Amino acid sequence: MAESSNRRVKVKNKSPAEQNGGKMCLDQLSSEVVATIMTKLDVSSICAISLTCQSFRVCAQEIFKFLPNFHLLEIAPPIDRLRGLLLPNASLRSLKLDCRRLNESSIDYLLQPGLLELSLRNCFKFSGRLLSEVGARCKHLRSLYVSSIADNRGHLHDVCDLEELLRGCTQLEELILMFDVSIFRRPDFARVWTLASTKLTYLQIGYITQLMVTELLTPTTSPHHQPNHNINIPPPIFPNIHKLSLSVDYISNTMINIISSALIHLTHLDLRDQPIVEPGLTFDLTDEGLQLLDKHGRLKHLSLIRSQEFNPTFFRRVTDQGILFMADRCTSIEAICLAGFCQVTDTGFKTLLHACKNLYKLKVFNGTRMTDLVFHDMYATSLALTLVSLRCCNLLTNSAVLQLALNTDLSVLDFRDSRNIGDKAVESISKLPKLKTLLLDGTDVSDVGLSYLNKGENSTLVKLSIRGCKRLTCRCISSLFNNGSNRGLRELDLSNLPDLTNAGVLLLVKNRIPLVDLRMRQCPLIGDMAVMALASMTMADGDRWHGSSLRSLDIYNCGGISKLGFQWLKRPYFPGLRWLGVAAAMNHELVESLGLNRPFLHLMTRGEELGTDKWDNLDDIYMHDYEEVDELEQWIFQQDDVDVDVDDDDDVEDENEV
Repeated sequence: MAESSNRRVKVKNKSPAEQNGGKMCLDQLSSEVVATIMTKLDVSSICAISLTCQSFRVCAQEIFKFLPNFHLLEIAPPIDRLRGLLLPNASLRSLKLDCRRLNESSIDYLLQPGLLELSLRNCFKFSGRLLSEVGARCKHLRSLYVSSIADNRGHLHDVCDLEELLRGCTQLEELILMFDVSIFRRPDFARVWTLASTKLTYLQIGYITQLMVTELLTPTTSPHHQPNHNINIPPPIFPNIHKLSLSVDYISNTMINIISSALIHLTHLDLRDQPIVEPGLTFDLTDEGLQLLDKHGRLKHLSLIRSQEFNPTFFRRVTDQGILFMADRCTSIEAICLAGFCQVTDTGFKTLLHACKNLYKLKVFNGTRMTDLVFHDMYATSLALTLVSLRCCNLLTNSAVLQLALNTDLSVLDFRDSRNIGDKAVESISKLPKLKTLLLDGTDVSDVGLSYLNKGENSTLVKLSIRGCKRLTCRCISSLFNNGSNRGLRELDLSNLPDLTNAGVLLLVKNRIPLVDLRMRQCPLIGDMAVMALASMTMADGDRWHGSSLRSLDIYNCGGISKLGFQWLKRPYFPGLRWLGVAAAMNHELVESLGLNRPFLHLMTRGEELGTDKWDNLDDIYMHDYEEVDELEQWIFQQDDVDVDVDDDDDVEDENEV
């Protein structure tokens, strides 16, 4: 009896792992350990793991009460789904949300006093009151990003809202207002900025007129002072600004002069304009304006862009002489972007390349007079370039790329719409050991050229775009992926390839490339079979298999997509899809049905480019054996009072998809 009793004691004292054949189940972990693990995950992953068992669900509900970071940008949840998550949380320090489904009734849940970082995107349904509420409730804020306030309302903002924001957030270091601030009343606009935090180091504004910039940065004195008396000049509005990014109506010499004079610590300057008409001399940038840059010798990053969104305008008054002035003054420049400088020739560009010894990023758009001679003597430079973008530079040929490839640390190359770049250029590019991104849209590359990128297991490419390369055929897919090559590729753009067929997509599926972003817009031969193949593709994850990894799929205006193809775009197929581009012109009912089936999918139906937000790496923690669904969407759809069980969830999904 004693031996039997001892035997029972030994069995009773066995650990859970020993009782389970030496294996520890996750749901046998203590709540403290599970909570510690969950705090390392993002919001989407916590929502996904809460579906696996009841104990994880309970733990997840508690986690949201002290989670320090709440980031949910891949979908736009409604307020009724956020109420259970955004509870009063003294530990919450960072909040990032897509607010397209929210309005001002959600302000009480969003704005918590302990926040240090706040990012609210797509605030279409909010008025300027959001700014004043941020100033009143988030006194310790260090970083603020707000976009598209009242874009759908069409009324003026009250400058008092901006005033309350600046008065309340005295600790701000980064302020990004991605909307049109010109709708604030001008006479008061410059005045309220005197309240801005002296700690502000980064300011970005979505749109502002050059006149408002001038008034904002020009020190003012009392109009009644006597000329012989001492004048009290007010302190600068932004004494510690290091980075300034503005989109304006016109970039002018006056603006450059005021910015360079007023911002003594400026290291990053990003200016972009989009003139509706060709600017006159007073409102334009000339050689003299470039000579006024970097008066304090601290500038490291410079971007001057003239957009052609409204009108094909250029910086016609800037010549090589202006670039020479700039290169002589801005010797510490590390990154430069010039767009629309149609009068600048090889002399100017080559001077920049050789004079700026620390240059590692070079971007030139619409370099209509740039030729191969710019890169003729690359050995005389520091060979430190890591990013080169030469878009719409049609005088460049393969010879220029051969010289650029001497910069062996290059990780990003962009030759979009430089139509004389061809196969020999790709051959030299393929030898770069660190290349991650290659953009060849509209170039003269053929299937043979792409075959040079087939380097087997030594492939380093993560992103490739060959949109509109007319010489490419359906065989370009085999050129890229045969022999297990380019398995690290995550983003692929095959748009506007008239010879791309369903067979090419089938080959892509056969190779099981774990793409996150696939774009095939304007491909007339792509049809239902391609959609079905992508929807059925399975990916290996160790000894498990799961569905398509695509987060973004663009099949806009593909000629063969019918009702059958739309059925395969619905759940449970493409479980992680967040962005989808389709044509709605002839398929209104199908698109509407798809929108009802996947309410949290961003549907782009008018030919817009899919969103460029960086996706979080959402590796599904739990995968169904047979029918897969997106755990995040499933979590959103489930009712709060329903106990979560894996098999039950599958059944609920099936019923909801009828």
